[in-house]
Amino acid sequence: MQRITYRVKVSAQEAKRRISYLLRPSKQRLNTKSNIVSSVTPIASARFARTKKLAQVSSIALLSLPAQSLTTMGVQMPAYDRVMSEDTLTIAAVPGDSTYFATDGFQHGFGFDLVNSYADELGVDIDLRAYANEEAALKAVRSGQADMALTTASTQLKSQLNLSSINVSCGYDASLTKNGLHPKVSWTFSSSNDPLSKKASYFLCDNIKLQNTQKLAAFYNQNLLKDAYSQDHFKKTLTEKLPDYQSSFEEQARNYNHDWELLVAMGYQESHLDANAVSPTGVRGLMMLTNNTAKAMGVADRVDPYQSIGGGARYLEQMKDSFADVPKTDRIWFALAGYNMGPNAVKSIQRKLRDQGIDDKSWANVYAYLADNKASNSRYGQAMHYVSNIRSYLETIKTQTV
Repeated sequence: MQRITYRVKVSAQEAKRRISYLLRPSKQRLNTKSNIVSSVTPIASARFARTKKLAQVSSIALLSLPAQSLTTMGVQMPAYDRVMSEDTLTIAAVPGDSTYFATDGFQHGFGFDLVNSYADELGVDIDLRAYANEEAALKAVRSGQADMALTTASTQLKSQLNLSSINVSCGYDASLTKNGLHPKVSWTFSSSNDPLSKKASYFLCDNIKLQNTQKLAAFYNQNLLKDAYSQDHFKKTLTEKLPDYQSSFEEQARNYNHDWELLVAMGYQESHLDANAVSPTGVRGLMMLTNNTAKAMGVADRVDPYQSIGGGARYLEQMKDSFADVPKTDRIWFALAGYNMGPNAVKSIQRKLRDQGIDDKSWANVYAYLADNKASNSRYGQAMHYVSNIRSYLETIKTQTV
């Protein structure tokens, strides 16, 4: 196969040059020493020469075809082989609260994180491409434009397109529905026999991986603002209070290179945008800064909204810097966890994960650790809810669903 692939690299220009050479009039003489050739008539000899040249031309034309068409000799290259040769897993995905969220530079989501973990397992990058609907995403897989699809498409639609799929819950749908996620989030492949599909099945349905998937579903819980009271309170706060502080949020976000709506989500989690809020532990103000944090961030008056927002934004910037080695898609969750429980506490968890041979730069792994140990450390449970709530508020603000 390698030899064939190497010869395919002949350029179109080189192929044309060689074809021209072969078709020009030849002065080559027949081998008179051969009994077979010497007995052929001049007309037959000419026909033989022409046939030989056409065969050579056809060979060159074949070799000038794309490698993908030739290397499998008319059979489509397995998706797994293509992924590994290109070091990229191409995903056709439909945006949704159970698949992925991508707005204003924020790219995350339950399905997205699972795909990221699978790509890490394969040792490849991902190229996620958005499609307007599930049928279009599935057809991209069928045509070879994508290696797999991330959708909530029906079994009927996937069957009609003769595609194979795996539910990411591996049959434990209740673990998704209790967190407000679609029970049929699935990965779809062109064939169940493709190694990419087989490896995905082993990956998703491994007992340890399945437990982590269920924990990840808890992080992406979609029930936070589902009840009428929570929706009304959230909407009322944004409508009545946010206009008074929006310019401050926007300016301080620019000062420290943040998304201003992320700061709003943090402010709602901290104080419900109440500039005069005070907790029993002494933290106060719109961003609920401790006295020590306020002093370290240069905040003289914690109940001044502009100063409070600025202090929170500056501290969040420091948290991002503390986790600069974490991939961008997960860095904000690490930074928020550090904002809530202190960066050293998060780094301590990372060290424990490293000691176990677990990727310590994956938020899914850190969150799983928090979930497993929250009974013995209340700060872990608080951090879980803190980060998950801000994620939910941020998505709601950006999608304007309230």
